[in-house]
Amino acid sequence: MQIPDSYNPVAREIAEALIAGFNKHYRLFSEVNRGAKALFEDGDWQGIQQMVRDRIQLYDERVAETTERLRTGFHAELLDDEIWQQAKLYFVGLLTNHKQPELAETFFNSVFCRILHRDYFHNDFIFMRPAISTEYIESDPPTYRSYYPATAGLRRTLTQIVRDFGWRRPFARLSRDIGCVLRTVRAHLEGEWPALEANFQLQVLSTAFYRNKTGYIIGKVINGGAVYPFAVPVLHGADGRLYLDTVILEPWRIGVLFSFSRAYFLVDMEVPSGYVQFLRSMLPTKSKAELYTMLGLQKQGKNIFYRDFIHHLKHSNDDFTVAPGIRGLVMLVFTLPSFPYVFKLIKDVFGRTKEVDHATVKAKYLLVKRHDRVGRMADTLEFSNVAFPKARFTDELLDELRTLAPSLIEEDEDSLVIRHLYIERRMKPLNLFLAAASPAEKERAVRDYGDAIKELASANIFPGDMLFKNFGVTRYGRVVFYDYDEIEYMTDCQFRDIPPAPNPEYELSGEVWYPVAKNDVFPEEFGTFLLGDAEVRRIFMKHHADLLSARFWQERQARINSGVIEDFYPYPHEMRFVNRFAYRYARRESAIPVAALEG
Repeated sequence: MQIPDSYNPVAREIAEALIAGFNKHYRLFSEVNRGAKALFEDGDWQGIQQMVRDRIQLYDERVAETTERLRTGFHAELLDDEIWQQAKLYFVGLLTNHKQPELAETFFNSVFCRILHRDYFHNDFIFMRPAISTEYIESDPPTYRSYYPATAGLRRTLTQIVRDFGWRRPFARLSRDIGCVLRTVRAHLEGEWPALEANFQLQVLSTAFYRNKTGYIIGKVINGGAVYPFAVPVLHGADGRLYLDTVILEPWRIGVLFSFSRAYFLVDMEVPSGYVQFLRSMLPTKSKAELYTMLGLQKQGKNIFYRDFIHHLKHSNDDFTVAPGIRGLVMLVFTLPSFPYVFKLIKDVFGRTKEVDHATVKAKYLLVKRHDRVGRMADTLEFSNVAFPKARFTDELLDELRTLAPSLIEEDEDSLVIRHLYIERRMKPLNLFLAAASPAEKERAVRDYGDAIKELASANIFPGDMLFKNFGVTRYGRVVFYDYDEIEYMTDCQFRDIPPAPNPEYELSGEVWYPVAKNDVFPEEFGTFLLGDAEVRRIFMKHHADLLSARFWQERQARINSGVIEDFYPYPHEMRFVNRFAYRYARRESAIPVAALEG
């Protein structure tokens, strides 16, 4: 950008209004995150869930507030280009010693894009690339704490790590839990502790990561050139005292904590880029976009994702094509084979069996964004007015877009602009997976499919359309739901048994002989459209026959209505210390406050 010869005072005022709007947003965002610790200590699980839902709205509220301020105070949409260029330069100057410069740049973009036409969406006016480095930003307290077991001893050091989080609640038997950590680490290293190098240390992020009913300690061990990441979930026992549930040591398992199918973490962090850099040192396969998103900074994640996408387009030449699988009645789905995501548009006209409209579908996707996804629903990125290179679209895909969603596209000679779309991580549709699966793979997938439905039900989500085509299989073999146009809250459904027919002729007629209300669900019918394959039916009935009874659903519904929030573990049950070291958990020991433990 060329620096203008003269400066307009309005440009400085606009920049100051923008930075004030962002600072207010991050102050409110941080207040929410800081409150998570108290809710965790109090066991207020519903409060944590509400906090996650409320926090998602904070960004859009501040963007709308700042946009209105610029429109009413400066008639921003009428300002000439030079003033906006100057405002951007002033804004960069205000970020020189800022703790969250990358987030502030994204906030600037969000406000600007609400005011001016997309013709201005280029580097002269918005931040297409970061202008301020996020390296080496100092934080108080520091982003992570370092511990040196060679001096203090490993057991004492691990105890100190836990104590430094300052939880008010006592631990039931922390010495036992630390012993389980040490035994698990030794087993992971196959019984051989490595030789200790001069730089042997443990680095632990300064604040805990809160989600659902768990607080996570996240850190890594450094020994010479080797780095060993770890995550320790902290839970409440039945008596309200805390305990360490397990230690997660494999990087891919830690990565699952940050999966796109999980709810966002609540983390108190002054310098989020420091947290992202630390996490990437542990999880190099996770992108910055994914990590910012999982830290609750989904707008920053979305911004980085789009930059990564544009970069990928410039360094690839394959074509966008219709996604494989059975065509949906509501969504038109396409993909770029070299890019691990799918792009979803709401069709203009739905299939005859669908009684929804555009607003309803958007509301369902927002519900999923705000809800606890318990590892079973895919997160989505929502975009507006995205320009694609038209030459990269196959003729088949262009025909489908023009036929099924003409109101959402705008074409010129070189570009195709999509006015509204969702982007999701690409998965193998379950129906295609089952068609090619080995017997063992089919057994695991069908069992996990039923588990997914049960976990969604416990989280107050009824999937609605449970056909296999609406579920995907992740790279880790986990079954995840991704079609949301028919989801409902469990508490809004009426689960019923089919009443006996008054005579045999009614059963043979194919017509229903009983009244059916809008939200009535008859689980007995599920098997008719789900279990046509004999082998799939055998596996399903072996593990999940209860899903075909109204009683199962009614019992889950009753637990939700009574305020029960279930436990969901993003790691196998056999990894939990209570299962792995059952003999140690059978012993009795009095509660010991963390501060009293010496190692």
